[in-house]
Amino acid sequence: MKHNKKRNTAFLYEILVRELTYSIVSQSKERQNKILEVLKKYFSSDAILGKELALCKTLHETTGVDRPTAEKILLEIKRVYFGLSQPDIFEDQTELINTINKDIGKKTFSNFVPNFKSLATISQIFDDKAPIKSRVLLEERIINRMLSGEETVEKLKPIDNLVFKKFTEKFNHEYSEKLLENQKDLLNRYIISFSDNGLSLKMFLNDEIPALKESIGKSLSMNVVSSDPAMVTKANKVLDMLDSFAERNVDRDMVKQVLKIQELASEIEL
Repeated sequence: MKHNKKRNTAFLYEILVRELTYSIVSQSKERQNKILEVLKKYFSSDAILGKELALCKTLHETTGVDRPTAEKILLEIKRVYFGLSQPDIFEDQTELINTINKDIGKKTFSNFVPNFKSLATISQIFDDKAPIKSRVLLEERIINRMLSGEETVEKLKPIDNLVFKKFTEKFNHEYSEKLLENQKDLLNRYIISFSDNGLSLKMFLNDEIPALKESIGKSLSMNVVSSDPAMVTKANKVLDMLDSFAERNVDRDMVKQVLKIQELASEIEL
């Protein structure tokens, strides 16, 4: 079956997320903001492409279930999907494709997506113009993947190996030794926060902030800190800042502040 990847909502989402990562690596803030605006506009939970993406993600990420459950999940997702306005999906896809071409760049469509075959399979089962036999076979493939204990990812060769290699090298050079694991986790959740209204990011911060408060609090009992009034003052200011986060909306400035405190906490624990 022929597959038009530009009409695959999950693929459009994936290439934009990867393009956002490139812009972070290259420290292009203007480009980051532009891509984030596009992602928030088209893939928020109340946008029709965001709703379609959520259905695709459920199919793609569900594993380790029995056959009856897998079949029920697939049947329900198809029911919900075909309840969405297909003309609206097509219209928003067209608008998004044009936006990518005009404002972000046509090369975005060449970004390597490792799980492309799986996303293509999911997209094709929603094509009511495809032959019935083909759709049944594709649905069986999806069900078999859902039955497995672990998620399997069908990898393709990168469309442009040189671009992918250069990006990997630059990312590793920029961040492999600079970012802590919890900092990487925070950034990743911030990047995808628009797709779930920040739920994942908020859940992470609900655990991370108390841990940081505990770490900074312990520093006050350390001789090197307790013997220096200026350091004690600074540590208390950090604790006050952490307390203030409970009353703030999570934004870029708050994420930056948490990143700095994470680094401080790491230095304290060394």
